[in-house]
Amino acid sequence: MATSSNAGRAQKARPVSQQSPLRNLWENFKSIVGALAIFLVLRAFLVEAYRIPSGSMIPTLLVGDWLFVNKAIYGAHVPFSRASLPAYREPRRGDVVVFVSPFQADEDSLGHDPTPTLVKRLVGTPGDTLYMRNAILYVNGIAQRQGFGATPTTNPELANSVDPLFSWQKKVGLRASRFGPAPAQPTHDNWGPFVVPPRRLFMMGDSRYNSKDSRYWGFVPRENVRGKPLFVYYSYNADDSDRPLPMLTDIRWSRIGHWIR
Repeated sequence: MATSSNAGRAQKARPVSQQSPLRNLWENFKSIVGALAIFLVLRAFLVEAYRIPSGSMIPTLLVGDWLFVNKAIYGAHVPFSRASLPAYREPRRGDVVVFVSPFQADEDSLGHDPTPTLVKRLVGTPGDTLYMRNAILYVNGIAQRQGFGATPTTNPELANSVDPLFSWQKKVGLRASRFGPAPAQPTHDNWGPFVVPPRRLFMMGDSRYNSKDSRYWGFVPRENVRGKPLFVYYSYNADDSDRPLPMLTDIRWSRIGHWIR
């Protein structure tokens, strides 16, 4: 009887041992899905990584910088919608901001992304009066530094250049103001004054002669804002390196951990 009983118990145990690999596989699957869900939530609403592909924000940001961006500070955008979570502060003049560009018809005609995600400095908030004279930006009549921490410089080749994309400024330029009238034809270094409308922002690159910014495609809707860069977590010389595989051989160690201001 004992032998029969033991055999019976052994037969009952076999299905359990056969199911255990499936159970382990299911538990591993749930762990992976859970970790992926947490990652996607963090990426969507808290922190995301961005790479700097151009020199429009030199010297603040360099080509080849990789940034962590705080997406919650201005109210994280809810994916696949036009909604955003509540912000814990509004964008301020002087902030470096990540945002979705207004539609750029010229880029669309070339087959490029007409609404790329960009990084620029916020120089004009709602109600600000902006204008530029001889390469110097004025906000509410006060001269601003060229770029950030740089002295005003003029590029003679570009200073008075005219671009068809400046035409939008003619509709908003003030014909009369205490700062004088807007020029009939805006140029690269001479435009405005105009007033930033409600729920709109004016962005410019720190490298003024190497930046396609609000001067070209206009005001940025507040809802296009996506976050504020925190710090550089990785950087390599992607611009003019003469080394093979610069991502590994030409790392800018001094840039790693650099806080963005």
